[in-house]
Amino acid sequence: MPSPRRIGAVSAALLGPLVLAYRFALLYRARAGYPRRRPAQFTPADLGLPFDSTVVESPGGRLPAWFIPANCGRPGPGVVMVHGWESARDRALPYAQFLHAAGFHCLVFDVRGHGGNPAELLPISAGEFGADALAALDAMLQRPEVTSAALMGHSIGGAGAIIAAAADPRTAALVATAVPSDPDRLTRQTFRLAHLPFPGPVAWPLGWLTTRVFLRPRGHSIGAVSAREAIARVDGPILLIHGRQDQVVPFGDLARLATAAGRARRRSGSSAALEILVVDEGRHSWLHEDEGYRRTVARFLTEAMGGPFTPLEAAARAAAVDAQRLPEVQQPFAALREPPGRLRTIAELTGAVAASTPDTGLIGAGDR
Repeated sequence: MPSPRRIGAVSAALLGPLVLAYRFALLYRARAGYPRRRPAQFTPADLGLPFDSTVVESPGGRLPAWFIPANCGRPGPGVVMVHGWESARDRALPYAQFLHAAGFHCLVFDVRGHGGNPAELLPISAGEFGADALAALDAMLQRPEVTSAALMGHSIGGAGAIIAAAADPRTAALVATAVPSDPDRLTRQTFRLAHLPFPGPVAWPLGWLTTRVFLRPRGHSIGAVSAREAIARVDGPILLIHGRQDQVVPFGDLARLATAAGRARRRSGSSAALEILVVDEGRHSWLHEDEGYRRTVARFLTEAMGGPFTPLEAAARAAAVDAQRLPEVQQPFAALREPPGRLRTIAELTGAVAASTPDTGLIGAGDR
């Protein structure tokens, strides 16, 4: 029989890395789960667009929004736009510019914990983006000017748009740009972006554990907030877009989403459109500055929902709009706020967790 000392040594050797990994996951959640809020700095009027200030009634609260009518307010199709992480509704205005020119009513809003909303007490994931996008879709369809509505999102906002479209068959079309396919894959990508020196055999299980810990306070499973799993349940027309030079969300995520959607449609026999656009020089943001992007989105949405213009005319009108990024320096993702080029060691990260975790057990007071 092994001695108690040997049993203790073996247990410590086995449990030590698990304790370290769990504490790392708690620190990651604390650093990466809560976006910095930046209120809108511009309004549609700054871009010459008409608008009504309104709110979206969501499980996340009363979310401030702007409704931007097109075609002199006549009945027609509309598009709900879902911004990305640490962004706000004014960041979506360049999209509204060219969509308005193509004849689409637009609704832009602040996702909970972003823009003009109060800070959240629990971490935010694609699940919350999806729930708020679903509420915004419902608000859009209640407008008397709107005959049908599409969802359009960027990055994690695109994941939210996919999740919402999968939940509501009233979604007339879906446009998703630069979308991370899976939450655990995105977690591993943030490890790489932050220059965390995890080899593959460590990064995979640590990414899975970190994602589970990240999602646990709101009761989400990894599958429930996966854009790849949700897109297989979207029945309507889909346009997936990615920049080939995207250094935030890997270009390969586009293929994962397209494959999941294509397989589901072959199984169901669906004939709904599934299109892919690759912007060769595109990075993660500001793809709306590309004329081909604007042309493709306007043509796709017009074919899917109709409109006051033909698909070719809508495409030409959107392409003619000079939809430039708004003048602001983007801030990096919250998990990456370290001096550039500096490797952060496992000991540094887990040491910070150990210093802030009570000695009463593995689950600290902030673990909700």
